[in-house]
Amino acid sequence: MSAAGSAVAGLSRKISPLGLFTITGALYNMEQKARAGLTMRTNTGQIVHLEDYRPTDFVLERVDLTFELDPRETKVEARLIFHRREGVSPSAPLVLDGDELTLTGLLFDQEEMPATLYDVSADALTIRGLPESAPFEITVTTLLSPETNTQLMGLYRTSNVYCTQCEAEGFRRITYFPDRPDVLAVYTVNIIADKATAPLLLSNGNYLGGADMSDGRHFASWFDPHPKPSYLFALVAGDLGVAEDKFITASGREVALRIYVEHGKEPRATYAMDALKRAMKWDEEVFGREYDLDIFMIVAVSDFNMGAMENKGLNIFNDKYVLADPETATDADYANIEAIIAHEYFHNWTGNRITCRDWFQLCLKEGLTVYRDHEFSADMRSRTVKRIAEVRHLKSEQFPEDAGPLAHPVRPTQYREINNFYTTTVYEKGSELTRMVATILERDLFKKGMDLYFERHDGQAVTIEDFIACFEAASGRDLKQFSLWYHQAGTPLVTASGSYDAAKQTFTLSLEQSVPPTPGQSAKRPMHIPLRMGLLLGDGSEAVATSVSGAEVTNDVVHLTERRQTVVFSGIPSRPVPSFNRGFAAPINLQVEQSADDRALIARHEADLFARWQALNTMALDNLVKATGQVRRAEPVTCDEALVEGLLTAAEDDRLEPAFRSQVLSLPSESDIAREIGRDNDPDAIQAARQAVLSALATSGRDTFTRLVGEMTLSGPFRPDATSAGRRALRNSALSYLVYGDERPEKAVNAFRAANNMTDLSFALTLLAHRFPFAEGTVEALAEFKRRFADNALVIDKWFAIQATIPGASTLDRVKALMSDPHFNAGNPNRVRSLVGTFAFSNPTGFNRADGEGYRFLAKQILDIDPRNPQLAARILTSMRSWRSLERMRADQARYALEEIAAAPNLSADVSDIVERMLQDEGAA
Repeated sequence: MSAAGSAVAGLSRKISPLGLFTITGALYNMEQKARAGLTMRTNTGQIVHLEDYRPTDFVLERVDLTFELDPRETKVEARLIFHRREGVSPSAPLVLDGDELTLTGLLFDQEEMPATLYDVSADALTIRGLPESAPFEITVTTLLSPETNTQLMGLYRTSNVYCTQCEAEGFRRITYFPDRPDVLAVYTVNIIADKATAPLLLSNGNYLGGADMSDGRHFASWFDPHPKPSYLFALVAGDLGVAEDKFITASGREVALRIYVEHGKEPRATYAMDALKRAMKWDEEVFGREYDLDIFMIVAVSDFNMGAMENKGLNIFNDKYVLADPETATDADYANIEAIIAHEYFHNWTGNRITCRDWFQLCLKEGLTVYRDHEFSADMRSRTVKRIAEVRHLKSEQFPEDAGPLAHPVRPTQYREINNFYTTTVYEKGSELTRMVATILERDLFKKGMDLYFERHDGQAVTIEDFIACFEAASGRDLKQFSLWYHQAGTPLVTASGSYDAAKQTFTLSLEQSVPPTPGQSAKRPMHIPLRMGLLLGDGSEAVATSVSGAEVTNDVVHLTERRQTVVFSGIPSRPVPSFNRGFAAPINLQVEQSADDRALIARHEADLFARWQALNTMALDNLVKATGQVRRAEPVTCDEALVEGLLTAAEDDRLEPAFRSQVLSLPSESDIAREIGRDNDPDAIQAARQAVLSALATSGRDTFTRLVGEMTLSGPFRPDATSAGRRALRNSALSYLVYGDERPEKAVNAFRAANNMTDLSFALTLLAHRFPFAEGTVEALAEFKRRFADNALVIDKWFAIQATIPGASTLDRVKALMSDPHFNAGNPNRVRSLVGTFAFSNPTGFNRADGEGYRFLAKQILDIDPRNPQLAARILTSMRSWRSLERMRADQARYALEEIAAAPNLSADVSDIVERMLQDEGAA
């Protein structure tokens, strides 16, 4: 017996890890009743409050699970060893969670449980009369139907592969269980299945062994020595191919690496395997974290509600974040695979070894791990370009969330449906909070705090307070005010103005902060905002103050801690231009008294390239907002000369990396413009204004863009490295200006025909479809793309998404027609997201039609999806989170559609929670 097997024997008490196949007569009788219809459905939707948290009455010591897999009748036997927690009343019952379960057996210490000692309700199994102190064993047997589980939560079957998804509360759909993250136990898992259809049997931990059975079935046993919560449980069974490699850890241990995919797709897992090995090495070098099992596995499936899941040692991925080759994957796909592979691996320590005490602490694992994967990607690629991409995403997704009816703190205080709190606030803003801790403490003390966190809390379920306490202990710094970032929703607004005294050679900076009211939080306290900044002199050099008064300043960080603060910089030889929030050190909105010349100075000379991009992006955004007003007033649209000069100067600067220059040329999106305007938004006017400014830039920079297309064109085979990707990005940015500056589609058609990789091919097709949606060349290109990639679901998803984002009111009819396409599968989350979700989230003019038809279409889709997959329905519904910012006619139409959804019978808790919060009066608690 292996070392792991010895551990099992030592823990098993009176349970043999392989002696799991006996069914007593009592179990059999209960099973017959279950098949007659004793199925328990959960009554969801109760509000859970952080203040009500208390530990479980019973401590779970270990879990032995046996699965007898069958598409329609899978039997699950869960043998659970508990003891009563010290101090808990002897009369307190054991309460186990359940959801849509069929109970077929219940034993206490291997004896049938008397019916008088337990109750089975819609969402719980309650057991009374349990021992006061001695450990005891409860055996629960349930019957599942994986094949009909369309929610994709718990155990389900997709493409003939059994798969689990248990975060956040999916394990209760497998068996009755204390399904909460602070219940940690070691697991032994035994899987029995038909060998012909499921030759592969996987679960968490290390493999103990397996064997064939006489009836054509076989079994495999797994043991995970690391205590884990139930949401990290995983099982996969089916017939899959595998890509294999190995990794030698810093201490010299060999870890087997396996990525399981559909047969024939193994070569497309090569990049994912490379990313995994780089992530493992990086985590050892940067965070000192070494992997702790004998094997690390990834399984890619096509039907998955999330991007991926970090189950201990057995990550389950949406296959779009695993499979890649030059013909079918874009540079963005490669970057996403790299980041998400790393993210889920990094969870091994920030989420698995140290997990959350309760779901209110979700940002403790997700926000922290997003920060870690951002740092990894920055080290693998361009730190500046990565940071720009992060901020673009934060502003386009999280800032609107913070400003709308779905706003909530990074650590909420209550929820009705936890699945609805897997949000950009928890993930992206949560990451920004970790970044701010690193900024405040600086590198060495931040690392010391992280090391203490790993040392102090390994194997525990912890809270935000535990996390922050480690940094306070490591640094000696009081972070109580900073912790308000976790508790107060909303994006802070910082206003800044400055004055220069030439006689005294002082520059006085006046700062003021405010946090807007959000649902349930009308009054906010001042935050600790670390504002990284510099002072640029007229020649572009940076002024160095001889002294600073009025605020704490460390290096280039001004610590804004009061509602109003004045900071005086002495020894400044001439009037400086302040450059604020370098590197986006704090996730804030910023209002600065600054002239166009001041911004131009920053755009030309700022050493911090993020700040240089931010200056140009702000200039562009101001111009686009002004242009939108001109469109609405039926005035000619003007393009500022300073903007044209700034963008073209940066685009032509060969000293800057191509990926950065591409970011500079990417104008703020229509949603960025709408967010800046704030209220009374007209999507048609915004789109027309942006197109007019883009066309003006295309005319002014035609020579520059033509030169860049030529210079940045790559020869030879496709390479997914960051340098090559940057050149392609700059070439395609320049190409887009040439296409939009032309009245004919030939440039886009020629680019489509010449493309030798998916990045260039899909970009050219997008340009063609968006600029010339009804041209003959567009129709032919769309048909050719579909024919060429008809057998590749991930590429067909791109085909749907490109068409779903064609601007204009007529796209709704196109989307409806595409739903009847043979390639559209309403049961596949990727396909629904690519068409319906992309249309709702990413097509402002097509979705926000003035007649309200886009909203009515979405309402119909939500009500259709909800009974099958509530999580998917709820997430797509959040596309309407900013409906109140629309002009009156559209806002009224949006509200009618939301009210139609709210009035529908039998809504899931997921959807009803979202729609009720969206319709709640502004400012309501």
